[in-house]
Amino acid sequence: MSKGLRWGLIGASTIASEHMIGAIRANGGEVVAVLSSDASRGRNYAETHGISRSTTDLAALVEAPDIDAVYISTTNELHRDQVFAAAAAGKHVMCEKPLALTLADARAMVAECKGRGVVMATNHHLRNAATHRAMRDAIAEGRIGKPLFARVFHAVYLPPHLQGWRIKAPRAGGGVILDITVHDADTLRFVLGDEPESVSAMVSRAGMAEAGLEDGVMGVVRFAGGALAQFHDAFTTRYATTGFEVHGDEGSLVATNCMTQQPIGEVVLRTGDGTVPLSLMHENLYARSIRLFQDATAGLGTPAATGEDGVCSLALALATVDAAKTGRETSVAGQG
Repeated sequence: MSKGLRWGLIGASTIASEHMIGAIRANGGEVVAVLSSDASRGRNYAETHGISRSTTDLAALVEAPDIDAVYISTTNELHRDQVFAAAAAGKHVMCEKPLALTLADARAMVAECKGRGVVMATNHHLRNAATHRAMRDAIAEGRIGKPLFARVFHAVYLPPHLQGWRIKAPRAGGGVILDITVHDADTLRFVLGDEPESVSAMVSRAGMAEAGLEDGVMGVVRFAGGALAQFHDAFTTRYATTGFEVHGDEGSLVATNCMTQQPIGEVVLRTGDGTVPLSLMHENLYARSIRLFQDATAGLGTPAATGEDGVCSLALALATVDAAKTGRETSVAGQG
């Protein structure tokens, strides 16, 4: 196991408090400092989570000699400049999804980190789920033959403490597509081992989202290898369960309760020989993400989801936004 890193948190966020701080510490790392635009919130956050210092100054955090890497979980429109500042200071970067609000910015962020010689990762946690890794392996081994169709069920209820900017702030990248569909995009690419070519979509506005933002979406993605993938995402469904299915010409994979932040869920393989469960080794999704990132900074492999993966998932999400607006099948490559 590689040596634990010393981290600075850019954003006093819920995801950091609920998942990332624990994941960092589980890998022998230390959370040294937290940045918040609100000094009082930052101080309280640091005290609550046993972090030695807080600041409102981005430069002070990224230039600190006792910090090796930063985790960025601010609102989406802030990511670009924060990644640039961290890379310029020689800090490795793990950034929340979506990386940015435009592909040009996302690509520039990846190029900047590469040019500065620092590791960049996108925090697409679902790649680390045992369910999805088992499905990916089964497909690669040919256990369902040629993949023909996939379905992702990722409609949930957004709890009140997370509703904020996600349902009110278009300029921050609010709405269900940039918050949830972007995860589907990455997970589909990862599990299928294929790239999306185009997408068709329709959105709904059930009353939770404001300012013209969508709180539900359904769509279909056409992949280069010929598979079609359906997705259903929402903030407004209180009682839905999540799932992921892939159907091939020789079998089907059916995963349940798997589009989640928790290390749970199961997968069965259905073929002419019957139905069998796949063997799974569950582990904390975020702890695995931090471990692989930490190893990458030591020259051992790559992060679970790279910066380039973040660009690709953003491209499909932005194409979904365009498809819903125009009512036409939209090219993913056409997003720039």
